[in-house]
Amino acid sequence: MNNQEMEKLPGKIRLVWVLSAGISLLGGLIGAGILWLVAIGSDWLHWIGPTALGIVIVVSVVQALAVPYRYHFSGYRITDTAVEIGSGWWVRKQVAIPIARVQNVTLEAGPLMQMNHLEQVVIATAADSHDIEGLTPEVARSLRDAIMARALEVRDNEL
Repeated sequence: MNNQEMEKLPGKIRLVWVLSAGISLLGGLIGAGILWLVAIGSDWLHWIGPTALGIVIVVSVVQALAVPYRYHFSGYRITDTAVEIGSGWWVRKQVAIPIARVQNVTLEAGPLMQMNHLEQVVIATAADSHDIEGLTPEVARSLRDAIMARALEVRDNEL
């Protein structure tokens, strides 16, 4: 990777990640409650409800507490030859997607992203897709256009 700094994601993405952890907690609590109710009549499954509840709470709390750490390692940059994406909080990942391999770039925004006026750029290759989440709509559109223009330029030069 070159010496150019990674572009940071907007700070609003942290709120989306915290809200996502909260929604996961809510869904997990409902699931654990259902398990608990199902296991009430069983002599040997009485432990499953409290165990599921404990796991759900621990995972959601860790997910929420890891947001600043996750944000610190999230970013992107475009070079002449690749789109580089850094992500992760538990397992950090640095991906370099060769510009020549880019087939499609789309913009997506789920309900939490829409509420916070953010979008996700999804970069598709023949083998996989990668995303840069939490960009403002203007930056997302600009990034999409720049990646596709560079990909078409590289393809034209290869022919």
